[in-house]
Amino acid sequence: MAISAGIGIFLGVIALRSAGIIEGSPDTLLTLGELTAAPAMLALLGFCAIAALSARRVPGAAILGMLGVTALGLILGVSEWRGFASLPPDPTPTLFALDIGAALQMGMIAVIFTFLIVDLFDTAGTLIGVAHQADLLDDDGRLPRIERALMADSTGTVAGTLLGTSSVTSYIESAAGVSAGGRTGLTAVVVAGLFLACLFLSPLAESVPPFATAAAILYVACLMTRALKDVEWDDITESAAVVVTAIAIPLTHSIADGIGLGFIAYVAIKVLAGRWRECPPMLLVVALVFAAKFIWL
Repeated sequence: MAISAGIGIFLGVIALRSAGIIEGSPDTLLTLGELTAAPAMLALLGFCAIAALSARRVPGAAILGMLGVTALGLILGVSEWRGFASLPPDPTPTLFALDIGAALQMGMIAVIFTFLIVDLFDTAGTLIGVAHQADLLDDDGRLPRIERALMADSTGTVAGTLLGTSSVTSYIESAAGVSAGGRTGLTAVVVAGLFLACLFLSPLAESVPPFATAAAILYVACLMTRALKDVEWDDITESAAVVVTAIAIPLTHSIADGIGLGFIAYVAIKVLAGRWRECPPMLLVVALVFAAKFIWL
């Protein structure tokens, strides 16, 4: 529940910053942006429209809201029409440009371990959070056949490395698809086909401004944060770690780091409260791994 809510709050921060509704501040970390600016106003309008359409049970509310805000942005001259199609970029400069020997040096072990922990728990946290939003978890809060999802993610990571891209992994924005009704593997197949088409239709995709997608992402953030209602708030040994996790994920800008702090807090509170038997052995191991990461890496 904490992971799902933390990802929801993280999405909310991303959306508000993309729209210029909040901005960075050296004094208070974040502060209110220029609400009278057109991007901020259009994002808020789109968010309210999506929420209202969803309340009226209109199919595709998020898509309709984004398209509406995009059209308004183009009409008002706030956003730019970038075209329809173009050839994809040339992959040869980074294709198979690997240095395996350098990666096997002793100095790289800590770097590889850090990437492993971040990638694994970012993916696991995203899967659990989005699966909870899609109501795909079982009665014990577990995702059936999660090993297949992790295998698909790791395969994408390796393939992306061979192509020379940044790490290919599961993204929290996938919750937008769930909010639009995506529940099955067919959704992923359709999205994969659309991403493939976007290699050639990137100007069209880039014509959708950040403040338009921010409206949909902020709506999804509201849906995912509802997970907090299922927390055992009367048990402080449970709820305290939940709050730590939900706050740490957006403030550290890292799902893995937020999960790690939550694991450590959960185990420490249970042990100090004399309820260490409620901690599964693997949870203790994971908490120790994260503690080692924070201390030495």
